[in-house]
Amino acid sequence: MGNSDIRRLDREIRATTKKLEAVRRGEWWPLTSRERLSMTRAMAQGARSVHRGRSTTGAENRMDSIGSAAEMRLNAELTALHGERQRLITEAARDKAKRKSSGWF
Repeated sequence: MGNSDIRRLDREIRATTKKLEAVRRGEWWPLTSRERLSMTRAMAQGARSVHRGRSTTGAENRMDSIGSAAEMRLNAELTALHGERQRLITEAARDKAKRKSSGWF
């Protein structure tokens, strides 16, 4: 449990942050397959509504809620990763302090 684990978590944090920014911009690549499927269905429903001359507010609202749910999921992942990183840093500092206190001097 050294620097390699912390570096791995840092990479994951950067990747999750990029995904979160992409979701906020409205990009689909960070979405899970289930979220993409729901977005596609909502788009199809909106296209069908347009074709029939009706309002698309229901489909738009559904797409907005899917996007906000993905954003919440990524925020939760980011919070968990930050917590795990902090735990590893605290544990490494505790081990280092223990090694120093048990030394000769």
